[in-house]
Amino acid sequence: MVRFIVLAFFLLLVLLPIYWMVITSFKTNPEIINAQEITYYPHTVTMENYQSLFNMLDYGVYLKNSIIITLATAIVVVLLSIFGGYGLARFKFRGKGATLLFFLITQMIPSILVMIPLYIVFANMGIINTYLSLIIFYIATNLPFCVITMRSFFERIPYVLEEAAYVDGCGKLQTLWKIVLPVMFPGIVAVFVFAFIGAWNELIAGTIFINTPDMWTIPVGLKSLVGKYSVQWGALMAGGVLALLPSAIMFVFVQKYVVEGLTAGAVKG
Repeated sequence: MVRFIVLAFFLLLVLLPIYWMVITSFKTNPEIINAQEITYYPHTVTMENYQSLFNMLDYGVYLKNSIIITLATAIVVVLLSIFGGYGLARFKFRGKGATLLFFLITQMIPSILVMIPLYIVFANMGIINTYLSLIIFYIATNLPFCVITMRSFFERIPYVLEEAAYVDGCGKLQTLWKIVLPVMFPGIVAVFVFAFIGAWNELIAGTIFINTPDMWTIPVGLKSLVGKYSVQWGALMAGGVLALLPSAIMFVFVQKYVVEGLTAGAVKG
């Protein structure tokens, strides 16, 4: 019973902000800004906040930019994590321990510390205000954790499966593709989702590396609704709901694999 109460409390902490965002997106503006009375559900359901969102912002452009950057990041991270994780799990080489330690240390460094040096590098390369600048940054920030997670999953797979494939005449790449990767599909999905969410929700790098509205991602576009003297709360909440939908829909279909993959990656390091 105590365990149930504790879990219910933490579940409430997670769901309450989402619930408040959703109901606020359907409230009228006077009801939102009314400081005299807090309403826990919309007294008058309206879609004007969603209409205002599309009237004030080029939301379709931001969605396209976010999808391109996020998918490119997630795909590259998955591919690099597969080869990096496999190498760290299956091969012995000098500096292997130092490499793992370096990956762990990078997780302790706030990404904001490297943004200004990277901005100078990207400016010299001429890739500021391009998809490539954000993709490189998101790959660099998500890759270490994903490689460690993938390595842990590779180590759960018995090496005898690969030895049997070698006996049958398969090469290393063929064995990896036909034997190993199908077995560790949950780990691949977990890494993909982690990289996807990390790139989809990121705001600061998008603000620093992107200069023009036509290149903004969804978080950067929604930030423009927060002005110096006022905040468009209704449109902001509507944008938050729409930004949440792709992640929520994806989790509905892959939650089983995500839980299995992240659990496997956390048990053995």
